[in-house]
Amino acid sequence: MVAQAHGLALFPTPVGPCALAWNDGAIAGVHLPEADEAVLRRRMRQRFPGAREAAPPTVVIGWIERIEGLLAHGRDDLRDLPLDWRGLGEFECRVYQAARAIAPGRTLTYGELAALLGVPGAARAVGQALGRNPFAPVGSCHRVLAARNGAGGFSADGGVATKLRLLQIETAQFGATPGLFDPA
Repeated sequence: MVAQAHGLALFPTPVGPCALAWNDGAIAGVHLPEADEAVLRRRMRQRFPGAREAAPPTVVIGWIERIEGLLAHGRDDLRDLPLDWRGLGEFECRVYQAARAIAPGRTLTYGELAALLGVPGAARAVGQALGRNPFAPVGSCHRVLAARNGAGGFSADGGVATKLRLLQIETAQFGATPGLFDPA
């Protein structure tokens, strides 16, 4: 069964308009900005054909405000926001949950995340799962980097530039110890 959504809303953020789809008690999907709102709206309607664009209920407004805050100040980890995991494979769920546990301003590599999941050598599979993350930026896939802290890929519009912008907003530290240009 794939996550269903009752409603969807577009909302402004410092990185551009984002979208959120919701159902009775959880976030069904989040989408980072696209080239323009028409593209963003079309992609969300493709993902959630039964959802109606509507004014979000109070609880959803709270979720949106927290996502806006993350994209403005990079401090809220959003770990407690409810996500609808239906339709996702067991491995994907494990990857998304592990990525969500990375605190704002911190990063791990795909290989480190794979090792944390108990599947060392599965860095590529972790990267592929993150490329399909239906909850970015709530799923925190932007905090996962390639080997040697290279940017790696990013499936959102703008690609790696968007990923690096999100990390910059969070004043991310690359690696376990601060580097010359990392915040202490």
